[in-house]
Order: sequence, then structure tokens, then C-alpha cells
Amino acid sequence: MDARMKLPLWTAALGSAVLVAACAGMGGSTPKLAAARPGALLSCNDLAAKAALPGTVYTQVASVAAGSVTVGNASVAVPAHCLVQGHMNERTSAVDGNRYAIGFEMRLPLAWNGRFFYQANGGLDGVVIPAMGGIGGGGPTTTALQMGFAVISSDAGHAGSLGPRFGIDPQARLDYGYNAVAQLTPMAKNLITQAYGRGPDRSYIGGCSNGGRHAMVAAARTPEQYDGVLAGDPGYNLPRAAVAQLYGAQQYAKVASAKTADGQPDLQSAFTPAEMKLVADRVLARCDALDGLADGIVSDVKACQTRFHLDTDVPTCTGARDGQCLTPQQKTALGNVFTGARNSAGKPIYNSFPFDSGVTGSNWREWKFASPPTRDAGAVGFIFTTLPLANRPGGLPFALGFDMDRDAPLIDATAGIYRESAMSFMPPPDASNLSRLRDRGAKMIVYHGTSDPVFSSDDTAAWYERLQGANSGNAPAFARYFPVPGMNHCAGGPATDQFDMLTALVNWVEQGQAPERVTASARGPGTPAANAEIPGDWSPRRTRPLCSYPQVAVYTGGDAESAASFACRTRTP
Repeated sequence: MDARMKLPLWTAALGSAVLVAACAGMGGSTPKLAAARPGALLSCNDLAAKAALPGTVYTQVASVAAGSVTVGNASVAVPAHCLVQGHMNERTSAVDGNRYAIGFEMRLPLAWNGRFFYQANGGLDGVVIPAMGGIGGGGPTTTALQMGFAVISSDAGHAGSLGPRFGIDPQARLDYGYNAVAQLTPMAKNLITQAYGRGPDRSYIGGCSNGGRHAMVAAARTPEQYDGVLAGDPGYNLPRAAVAQLYGAQQYAKVASAKTADGQPDLQSAFTPAEMKLVADRVLARCDALDGLADGIVSDVKACQTRFHLDTDVPTCTGARDGQCLTPQQKTALGNVFTGARNSAGKPIYNSFPFDSGVTGSNWREWKFASPPTRDAGAVGFIFTTLPLANRPGGLPFALGFDMDRDAPLIDATAGIYRESAMSFMPPPDASNLSRLRDRGAKMIVYHGTSDPVFSSDDTAAWYERLQGANSGNAPAFARYFPVPGMNHCAGGPATDQFDMLTALVNWVEQGQAPERVTASARGPGTPAANAEIPGDWSPRRTRPLCSYPQVAVYTGGDAESAASFACRTRTP
């Protein structure tokens, strides 16, 4: 899962408003932490000497004037700041002979808000993306750096040029899983102390996809280091999700109507865009109005799963495929994928996926049909199985030949120098036990697109239900989950996917304002960082409330394009 595929789009437009309210009826309260105090940068060019630490090398320390920085294909505004680049724990592997180090970049603004933000990057990491600090959602309207945070970014301990082959080195596996964040956090706080004359008053970590997993892992492993945790579309069960991607490839191959140039099944031909639009339209027909308004958004995704039935709600082809029906074989394949990967005995390997309107998204198609033979096959073969299955043919042959009975258990295995399994070093340990985070007054916000094609929002909802059980139903006092209807993986799809979760988190941590709802905007035609998948009959600037689970948005009357016309209410059975 290539980190370069996860570069966000940034824009300096005015942001979505964050609506917060007291947590009445949502689980009581936990200690409120004091607000951060602003400060001014005191040192920059001399930081390499002042912040010296064993095993840490600073390769660049420089003052940067206010201006812009290129992130992916976008130009991002930055305030005047001090740029620090370097690496930690450089070594040469005795296993594969490659050089490894934990690379990082830190940006320390002249006008500091007293806060630290760890930018947890996505994919396979491997690239030190400019340290900006994401606020969540698609087309973010600002960055943590612009807000005054000191921000760090990392490659998680390996070079992207290695691809997934870094998984052959046992330590590189651990660095990727959890150790890089644990090593970099105290180093970054030391830099802040030397730069501003004091350490950060409040520390936050956030990211989406694998970055969301990094955030959840930090919440469980090093809760004393962070006051606020922001986890978007978290792949916290990433090894299982990657195996599920291979399972999906096997299902699609059975119904692929074309072959590639090398004679392999063309997974893209398993379901055409017209066929997936048919599924989405039938989902909307059954579930769109459950919230009181037919508006192209399924707010109550959980209720929809009991009302929509693939077998009966989607026409079955009696002749050739024409985009207006699915063959019985297609229904079986799609039903298997959405039910969740399992072995031949029916034992689940990964969670189910909800049927939702976002299955029409280009992001959905890319992850479902293009990713399994590329990102997922490599990640499973080199990083998540023990021993690594590095001697097998890669690509689609690997995906189609992966045995759910024989090979899938290897993500739980240890052997020889691989002393931790992927299901040990990747997920947060005991993910529903966040008592240390809770008891010190820290807070956590998780959000997830309900049309995420690679990491299931059902899996995140199941985690939150377990968290509720572990906290006697009082999890909302310190952790809240916000499903994003229609949103694909971290952004996109027919959704109001532009929102600011970071401000909501800061207000909760430092002001005691627990977020009942966060306002999200559509990025229709004519808006900055427009989302091409916004339906033509939506207002380009449509807003909707994202509701704290298990509440859902319900239409109460008024302007159908405004979040003010919706209330967050507990779902009815």
C-alpha cells in the first residue's frame, strides 16, 4: 500500500465549521486538560547542537520564510518556520544487507500554539512527506502547521525504494508497525523544548488509513505521550484487511469477462462501472429515505444492511450482461466480498463491508480491482506473513494462489528471527482497552467512510462496540466514532467529505467541548479541491452533520442542502 498513493489534496479556502456541544446523554465526562499556551521560536539554526541525541542525525536545519510547499501536485501555504530533517537509528541489516534508518522531517512555526502534532503517514510509509499535519477528510482547508502546531512526519524506518521488501528485515517490520512512532515522539519533544524553551503543553497524533492505524497503536502502546488521537479510516487490522483484498481478487477472477495481455483475469471486467452504479442506485432506493429525506445519502448505514438485499433488490440477468442486471455468479462473488473474507470452513478472516452508495467511486474501484495484485500482494508476501513468502511469483498470481486455509494463518505466526507476528506488531494491542488514555484525560476521535473499499467501517464500528462494552457504555466520555456516509477511503465518493476533526479534537481535549456533531461539506463543481463524484443535483456546497455513533443524521425540515436542517438522533431498530 504505497504511501505515495495517499498524498492529500490541500487548499487554503475557508474551512467547514465545527459544531460542538456538551456531552449531555452521551456518556458523562473525564478530566479536562488545560489549554495549550502560545510561544515564540527562540532557536533554529543552532538546534542541531542544542538538541543533540545519541543515534540522531540532523541533516538539515534551516529557517523557512512564509510561502508555500509542494505536497504531491498541490502548493500548500506555510507560515514562517524552522525546518529540521534527519534520521535516527541508522543501521545495515544483517538479514538483507540494506541500509535502514527512521527518517523524519519537523516544521516548527515561529508563532507556536504550544502544541505538537505527529503526522502519521499512510500506505507502506517509506517516504518522508512534508510535515503539514492533516485535519481530516478530503480537500482539507487548512493544516496543523498553519494552525501553529509543531509538526513531524516520518518514513517509519525504511526507504520507499525498497517497496514491501523491507519486510524481510525483522526490525524494519517492527519500526513500521509501532517502533518508529515510539522512537520519534520523545525526540520531537526534545526538539520542541530546545526550539521554544519549553516542551509542548499538548500533544496530538493523527492520520488516515495506515496513518489512522498508527494513531490507534499509539493510543494503546504509548498513551502517556498524546493528549489527543485522531484516527481516520483506520486500518487497525491491516494484515487481515490485506488478506481480505486477496480474497476479493479471487472472487472477482471467477466472474471476470476479459483477460489481460499476459492471459490473467482482468479484475476490472468483473464489475463494470454501470453495474456498480446499478447496485448503488438500488441501495439508495431501499435506504436513502430512512433519515426522512431522499437526498442521495444513506445516513443510517447500519439500518440499511437489514433492508437492502443483493439477491432480491438487484435484477438478475437472464441474458447477456448489459449494466442493468447482475449474473447469479456476480451476485455470489460480490456477496462473498461484502460478507467478509473467510476460509473454506467459513471462519471469518476479516469483517464484513456495508453496502452503500459510494461503490460507484473511482477510489472504490481502484482499491477493489487494481490494488490486490500490487500493493496487497506485496504487503502480504513480504511484510505480513511469517516466514515471508518472498520466493513465490508476485502480482496477480500471488493473489490468486494465496490459500485462505494454508497461508492466511501465517499473519499470526512467528518463526526464528521473526519474533512478533504481523497481528502482534501491526494492530493496537488489546484495542478495546484504552484505560490509560482515558484515565489521564486524553481524548480520541475516529472517523471512517462507510464506502471505504479496503478498510471496513463495519470493523471500526465493531471495535467501538467493544470499547463501549469495556467501558460500561461510557466510551463517549473519551472516545467518539464518526461514520462518514458515502465516503470512500479517506476521501471521495458521493459524500460530504470535507471536515475539520482536528479542531473538534482540540476543543474537546482543552475546552471540554465534546463533539456531538461535526459539520461536513461537499466539494462540488466550482469549489476549491472539487470532488468530481459529487452528484449533479447536489448543491456544490451542501453541508451535513457527521454524527457521533450510534446516532445518525435525521432530516427535521428546512433547506435540504444545509446541515442545520438535520439533527443527530439515536438510530431506531
